[in-house]
Amino acid sequence: MTHKIEKKIPVRKKLKENKAWLDKQLDLDKNFDLLWREFSIADRDAALLFVDGFVKDDILLWIMRRLTSIEREQIIPNTFKKIFEKQINYVEVESLDDLHKVVDAILAGPIVLFFDGMDRAIVIDARTYPVRSPEEPDLERVVRGSRDGFVETIVFNTALIRRRVRDPKLRHELINVGNRSKTDICISYIEDIANPELVEKVKSKLQEIDIDGLPMAEKSVEELITPGSFWNPFPRVRYTERPDVAAQHLMEGHILIIVDTSPSVIILPATFFHHVQHAEEYREAPAIGAYLRLVRFFGIVASVFIAPLWLLVSLEPGLLPESLKFIGPTKVGKIGLMWQFLFAQLGIDLMRMAAVHTPESLATALGLIAAVLVGQIAIQIGLFAPEVVLYLAVAAIGSFATPSYELSQVNRMARIFLLLVTGLFRLPGFLVGAGTYFLILALTKSFGVPYLWPLIPFDYRSLKTIIVRSPVPIQNLRPAALKPRDPDRQPAIAMKPQPDDQNDKK
Repeated sequence: MTHKIEKKIPVRKKLKENKAWLDKQLDLDKNFDLLWREFSIADRDAALLFVDGFVKDDILLWIMRRLTSIEREQIIPNTFKKIFEKQINYVEVESLDDLHKVVDAILAGPIVLFFDGMDRAIVIDARTYPVRSPEEPDLERVVRGSRDGFVETIVFNTALIRRRVRDPKLRHELINVGNRSKTDICISYIEDIANPELVEKVKSKLQEIDIDGLPMAEKSVEELITPGSFWNPFPRVRYTERPDVAAQHLMEGHILIIVDTSPSVIILPATFFHHVQHAEEYREAPAIGAYLRLVRFFGIVASVFIAPLWLLVSLEPGLLPESLKFIGPTKVGKIGLMWQFLFAQLGIDLMRMAAVHTPESLATALGLIAAVLVGQIAIQIGLFAPEVVLYLAVAAIGSFATPSYELSQVNRMARIFLLLVTGLFRLPGFLVGAGTYFLILALTKSFGVPYLWPLIPFDYRSLKTIIVRSPVPIQNLRPAALKPRDPDRQPAIAMKPQPDDQNDKK
């Protein structure tokens, strides 16, 4: 689809001509929520056009009272200038002389004011959107920490970030994407930290989007700016619904993409290791956070490899030493082990999908059906080996422990692929499958940043801070892979015990 460049249509001086053109574009009679309100200002015909439901009633009432109380002597001469600068005492006001821009403004929510005899319209941004309260996101809960989260309204989300980053260099740049949807997208970055080449690259990718609309919001944007997602499913951007996580990444030099109507903010670039970190690790003491991170790493690795490894040693018991012979199955079951894993995985996915669509009042009943009627009976009748259910349950728990929902989905597909090649080709299949998994990871890049950085290419200092959650006082450098303009976060200090009081000094 070719993007159409609309020719400028100037605002007419005659109010009836403006209404006729707008009626042709918007069909004011059919659209009950588009309101055209005519009235008089100092013996001059005027009209307000707005979307019902997007306008604050008290502001609209104040504007009407203010305008209808104007005397003719107050606005003569230079009528438009005096009304614009002196009579409409509102914060967000601008003037437009293009009817196409007027239509875009109306559909975005502001009020547009027309005057008979004037070739400009006044846009009063007194809009309000239906919005829920900023609640803690379900996917990123923490035991201690802030309980607010992003919502579906872009101005609320930028305000939540501003509250945490009061830096005058913080930039919130707004663009519109979608020939029909005109979706608002905000690019956020800290000007003297973020790599300017990366900022321009992201801007150009967004401006090159030529599509009718973005009803799926941030997910559509991700696929449009990161081509090749079909053959390489690894997420090359990170999502977050937590303002503190977004602010932390801004401080490191990342760029945020905030899409209106979505509570999920895109963080880029994002490596594999960005997807395996969680805010909970930084809400605990460094030692506790390091332990939680190592446990999380174990769960992520187990979600991919534990089931295929058990299948491999079950099919080729000779690979195990004598001391580990107990790992194999006690009862094979009535169907092959590979098919048991695949059918069990299919059952887990069906239960997960059912849980999403099940009302909360019926969730307990669904859990009983899954645990007792399906799992336990399948084992008792010999359809599944008990170990198959055990190891697949461990893999499922590892998937739930993965902070990034997108990465957990990819790892589930990788697990299914490894189960297939291991069941069909035994050891060579497992080795080729695992090698393919790591090869794709090694070849993937996120906006020029290697996906496995700092492992490939190797960066010991950065890798150390990822494997072990480092204390905040020694986090003095920003990630080198982002090429930040300001690499220093704080002066480097030595971690030495400090005396608590004067007695300790003595």
